[in-house]
Amino acid sequence: MRLMRLNVFVYGTLKRGQSNHERFCRDLVSAQEATVRGQLYELPYGFPALIVPKADVIATGTTDYLADTETEHRIEIEPPEKSLGPTVHGELFTFDDPEEPLPALDELEGFRPGEKSLYERVLIPVTLPKTGVTVPAWAYVVQSASGIYLPGGHWPAL
Repeated sequence: MRLMRLNVFVYGTLKRGQSNHERFCRDLVSAQEATVRGQLYELPYGFPALIVPKADVIATGTTDYLADTETEHRIEIEPPEKSLGPTVHGELFTFDDPEEPLPALDELEGFRPGEKSLYERVLIPVTLPKTGVTVPAWAYVVQSASGIYLPGGHWPAL
């Protein structure tokens, strides 16, 4: 069975140059600037949280990492309309093997399918500004945030 590549949208401590990048993203195949629709908050803990429109959530992550990646590759999505809300800036990371990074990322983000946790791993549309292409990718989001709203959609704030 051929392993499919895994796409993950990151917007905080996993981005290049941030505190968790080297530890969790060293097997990265590629990294590209990317955007999603949503709102970004600086939490009191020193890291950000992303809220995305419920309509943009295509699927919720499970502990079956291969099935999650297959879902990602089965989905064909339309680019979201730009006028429908604020934009969050981050990076699209591509990995060769979903079974290596996803468990580690789920652990870092405290995501446990079926249990209450701060972050949830969801499949959402991610746009690559350089090409205008939109692809499905996994991202860690929250349902609501208490913290400082970052209206520019960048963390750390510019």
